[in-house]
Amino acid sequence: MSDAHAWVLGLHAVKSALRRQGGAEELLVDVKRRDGRIKEILDLAEKAGIPLQQIPGRVLDERFRSGNHQGVALRLKQRQTQDEPYLQALLKRLEAPPFLLILDGVQDPHNLGACLRSADGAGVQAVVAPRDRSVALTSTVRKVASGAAETVPFIQVSNLARTLKWLKGEGVWLIGTAGEAGQSLYEVDLCGPLAIVMGGEGKGLRRLTREQCDLLVKLPMAGSVESLNVSVACGITLYEAVRQRGNV
Repeated sequence: MSDAHAWVLGLHAVKSALRRQGGAEELLVDVKRRDGRIKEILDLAEKAGIPLQQIPGRVLDERFRSGNHQGVALRLKQRQTQDEPYLQALLKRLEAPPFLLILDGVQDPHNLGACLRSADGAGVQAVVAPRDRSVALTSTVRKVASGAAETVPFIQVSNLARTLKWLKGEGVWLIGTAGEAGQSLYEVDLCGPLAIVMGGEGKGLRRLTREQCDLLVKLPMAGSVESLNVSVACGITLYEAVRQRGNV
C-alpha cells in the first residue's frame, strides 16, 4: 500500500466512509458474505461507482491481520488536514445538528489517533484542533486511527479561541471537560448543536479555551487517580452524547 492511500475496515466504518466522503477507490468484500448489511454497503458502492472485488475471506485475513475487517475493506485516498473555511462550509451543509470534537493541544499521536477513532464511531462530523502546539496527521496518527483519519475531517485552525467564539455565534453549544468542574457529565443535556471540548495531556484546557466554553463538566472519579487519559475521557464523553442524542 502506498503512503497516499489508507484502508478502512469493518462494516460500520466502511458504511460511514461511503456515506460521508468521496475519495474511495476500491471495495473488497468476502465472497461468502451475502447478508443485509453487506448488501447495503454494496448498494452504496455501486451508486458511487466504486470498483468492487469479491475475494475469499482468507485473503482478507492475510492482508489485514491487524484489524477486524468483518469481511469488508475500503481503500481511500488519505484525507488531508483542513482549515477554517472548510469548517465554515461544513456547518452550512450539515443536515443534522452539529456534533463536533475540539481537541485543545493534544500532542501525543497515539492519543490523537484514538480520539479520531472514537469520533468516527460516535458519528462526529469533524475534529478541530489548533495548528500550534498540537500533533498533525502523522503516519502514527493514521495507523492508530485505523482509517478514521480518512473518514473524519481533521481541521487545524490558527486561533482556536476565535474559532470557538465563531461556533458559539453559529449556535453551537460548547461543553468543556475539566476535573474541577461543578457538574458531572451525566447531569447535562448533550443534545442539539454541540461541540465537546477536550484539553491536552497534562495541563487540560487552556485559559482562553476554557473561557469560551458555555459549560464545564467532569467525569466522576471513584478511585485514587485524579484524571483519565485524554483519549479515554474523549471516548466516554462522546458516547454519553451519542446515548443522549439517540445515535445508537
